[in-house]
Amino acid sequence: MRQNIEVDALARVEGEGALYIRLKDGEIAEIQVNIYEPPRFFEGFLKDRYYQEVPDITARICGICPVAYQMSSVQALEAALSVQITPQMRLLRRLLYCAEYIESHALHIYMLQAPDLLGHDSALSLAAVAPDVVRQALRLKKIGNNLLRTIGGRSVHPVNTCVGGFYRWPDVQAIRSLIPELEWALEASKETVRFAAGLAYPEFEMDYEFVALTRPDEYAIYDGEILSSTGKKITPEEFEKSYIESHVQHSNALHSHTSDGNTYFVGPLARLNLNFEQLRPAARQAAEEAGITLPLRNPFKNLLARAVELVEVCDVAIELCRSYQPTGTSHAAIQLKNGEGAGVSEAPRGLLYHRYIVDEAGKIRFARITPPTAQNFAQMEADLWQFAPRVIDLPHEDATLACEHLVRSYDPCISCATHFLKLTIDR
Repeated sequence: MRQNIEVDALARVEGEGALYIRLKDGEIAEIQVNIYEPPRFFEGFLKDRYYQEVPDITARICGICPVAYQMSSVQALEAALSVQITPQMRLLRRLLYCAEYIESHALHIYMLQAPDLLGHDSALSLAAVAPDVVRQALRLKKIGNNLLRTIGGRSVHPVNTCVGGFYRWPDVQAIRSLIPELEWALEASKETVRFAAGLAYPEFEMDYEFVALTRPDEYAIYDGEILSSTGKKITPEEFEKSYIESHVQHSNALHSHTSDGNTYFVGPLARLNLNFEQLRPAARQAAEEAGITLPLRNPFKNLLARAVELVEVCDVAIELCRSYQPTGTSHAAIQLKNGEGAGVSEAPRGLLYHRYIVDEAGKIRFARITPPTAQNFAQMEADLWQFAPRVIDLPHEDATLACEHLVRSYDPCISCATHFLKLTIDR
């Protein structure tokens, strides 16, 4: 017999995709995460654009994590043009990244994944029974957006970042005025860790290869070397030799594997497992008091890792706001030349890689962008091969929801737009 399960509008992910599961003789024979949304060709239409346009163009790839695209792009272009930014420029970029993490993590924790874990079909139904939880989420997200606006000029697709620094220094008083709300956000984030630790997660673990940025001196978000849980560590310039993209017939998104042909996992779990010792005391204490033990190998507990990171970035943001006192020019002088450079930062969803070739007129001759969700697609399919047999005999609606939840736990940004996943089970 043939049975189709179709979710015509899966909310709480960005983009358009489908999940196809085919059974033969009662056993799962095929699983595809089918990304059918048309390609967007950002790398193609960056060609021949002036290098300083790139941060603003790539920011439009995503409305939730535009800062990540700006940070990876400016790092790559600064490497190509041999530009050195000052320490205070780097600190302001870290603060801008904290703003993005606050708004993105608050959104995913409370609005996108928590309803699944609490048995609700949306944040609206959750708000009906737990209005204080949703109000807290909205306030946290607003705090992140306000910090984005103060530094970047806008709360979505900020426009103040440029190759070489920033177009202007944000006003000192405007930055300092955000501290009281960030202090509230820090306490709310600690409460979020307790909330997250008390949720009932599906029992499911995989032996992942985790990959994330790392630094010895801080919890790496803005920059660093690329570390694998296998112990392998590389520079951004070596990324494409170690992590290989390929086309698969059923997807308009590329899939990524290690050079050894293995799937790998990027995102909050990877960062927390690889860099727990680099967390500041507030985040480490919140994790330890909540009874979190590492390594975490359950993809549903991405939410738990996000909660710990929320404490980290709020704590960092308060310190950076308090110490913010810019001096001198807000951007470095740039001498145009032929060059090639790579940049990597940690988007809220995971490792984001950019590489550019620039000519002597400052025009882009080549662009490559590898987003975190594309790196996770092969791992999602590998998860589903292990997870689907556990749920395939559940009632139709329950099986559908379980598979949706697993995909949603990654917080996939399929196209940085909305909204649907179709699940078909073919018996």
